[in-house]
Formats: sequence, structure tokens, C-alpha cells
Amino acid sequence: MPEEFVPRQLPLDLSHPAAHSREDLVVTSANEHAVALVESWPDWPAPVVVIAGPAGSGKTHLADIWCAQSGAFPASATAVDSEAIAAAEHGPVLIDDADTPLLDETGLFHLINTVRSAHTHLLLTARHFPPAWGVKLPDLLSRLRAAATVEIREPDDMLLASVIVKLFADRQVTVEPHVVQFILRRMERSLSAAQRIVEALDRIALERKARISRALAAEIVANADLGQGRLDV
Repeated sequence: MPEEFVPRQLPLDLSHPAAHSREDLVVTSANEHAVALVESWPDWPAPVVVIAGPAGSGKTHLADIWCAQSGAFPASATAVDSEAIAAAEHGPVLIDDADTPLLDETGLFHLINTVRSAHTHLLLTARHFPPAWGVKLPDLLSRLRAAATVEIREPDDMLLASVIVKLFADRQVTVEPHVVQFILRRMERSLSAAQRIVEALDRIALERKARISRALAAEIVANADLGQGRLDV
């Protein structure tokens, strides 16, 4: 075998479910208002609440915490059916990714009416606030404009670093703090970029049977095309 040959291992395509408990939530100035609103339930300022923030900002994590806290019924944004309407008559309901282009506008309109009349609550998460959803049903847009809204802002350094550590921990990988700081100083300033970089580092380290070092991090972060999916090295 040539001395320079490095054996590569084909990693299994295993999912790495994120830890979504309250203990796993990182709170900084970027998300503190959204966290406070979720934790104040049921003392909400309105029956309908919208949490908006960029992709990967932790909206689903907060929604999962609220569901565990409130026992909310998770409904689909694309098909708000009779089961969701019935659930809203007795308790809170969650719709994640409510700004999907396939939003069931009629179903959501009836759901909001049910929530209001039953004095229950509806939590909607989205990347943008309702006026930017492209809602065509005027009555629904009027209902959404009356919702309480809170924004998760772009991540600060503390949040980004904590998220990188958490993403590695979700994969049962421990990384030296100086490697995390190296990544933080050179990466695109977004949580979605952090997710892509961690996925790529874990995958390449498995393939090469190598530890996640500063040198490997430099190779990944310096890749010319981060793209929107996998990083290939």
C-alpha cells in the first residue's frame, strides 16, 4: 500500500436528531424576547402569536418547548383539517413553517376563528411576518395582522458558538474550543451555514477516520462554494 494512501470510510447516512429540550436551548439577545414570550404562556397578549426568524434560528426548537409545556396539537400548514379545528376548541395548536407557499388559507382562517371563540391559543412559526407571506384571503390577512409577533434576530457570536457546540453534541462529537472559535471567525454569519459546516466536518472526518481539527475546519470553511446543501471536499 503506498505510504500516502489514506483509507476512506463511507459513513452511514444516519440522521442526527437535534436535542430540543428547554435545557438545550441557548438564550442570547438574539432570541431572548421569543423565549420570554413562549415561557409566559398562557399569559399571552393575544390568542394568536407569530414567531419569525431566519432559517435555522431555533423556531422549531422553541415550538417544541412550547408543545411540551402546553400540550399543543401540531397541525400542518398545508392542510388545516377538522382534527386541528376540533383540537383548537379545547386547547392550544401549533403550526410550524406557516409561511409556506402551500399554506391552507381557508383552513387557517377557520382555525384562527375557532381559537378566538374558544379562548385557546395558536402559535405560528415562520421566516417572515404575515404581511410578507403573500396571503390572498383578505379576512385571513386581517386576522394575522391582529396577531402578537416576536422576532428572532440574526445570531450573535455567543449564539453561533453555542449552536456549533450543540450541533456537534447532537452528533455525539466533542470539538476543541479553539476549533469552534476558528470556525466562528471565518464562517458565514448564519445558523444555516453553521449546520452545513458541522454536517460537512462530521462527514469528512468519518470518511478520513480523522479527528475534527483546526486544519480540517480550515479546509471546509475555505471551500469556495458553501452552497445551500452539502459541502463536498
